Amino acid sequence: MIAIYPGSFDPITLGHLDIIQRGAKLFEWVIVAVLRNPNKTPLFTVEKRIEQIRQSVKHLPNVEVDSFDGLTVNYAQMRQAEVLLRGLRAISDFEVELQMAHTNNTLSTQIETVFLATSNEYSFLSSSVVKEIARFGGSVNHLVPPHVALDIYQCYAQNYQVTNPNKTEAVPSLKNSPTESPL
Repeated sequence: MIAIYPGSFDPITLGHLDIIQRGAKLFEWVIVAVLRNPNKTPLFTVEKRIEQIRQSVKHLPNVEVDSFDGLTVNYAQMRQAEVLLRGLRAISDFEVELQMAHTNNTLSTQIETVFLATSNEYSFLSSSVVKEIARFGGSVNHLVPPHVALDIYQCYAQNYQVTNPNKTEAVPSLKNSPTESPL
């Protein structure tokens, strides 16, 4: 059975990877599908996100990375998938995801949505949180894969000075302290 795990993955987090790894145990094939959303201004291009995800999942032989635009159910039908895989962090996620699952079901009754509860250590984690922490010079090393952390630090390098760019444990330090509190 083929499962599609759709999302923007801007950037991919350890929480996303947790869902991908667990999904890879449940399904024969998992396609991580990066949505091209013209209404958002992402930190990374779709191509960069695909590269980051591929590097992160290269140890999983039954995981593929692709991109799409348009309706997720149309993409799933094109890929002959029977399942949409979604992660849930909190009650608020459930409400949004359930509405989306019901909507998708009106578009195709052949595709089921399967929800996986996020592991406890990632229940707070989102791409938006990662970007906000990085924007204010905080370390994101414990939230994303090392190669993604480096990419993030490079994106924000014009605002922060990295103490040691060759080590992923380096935390960018602020050139100027922020005027507002992060998070």
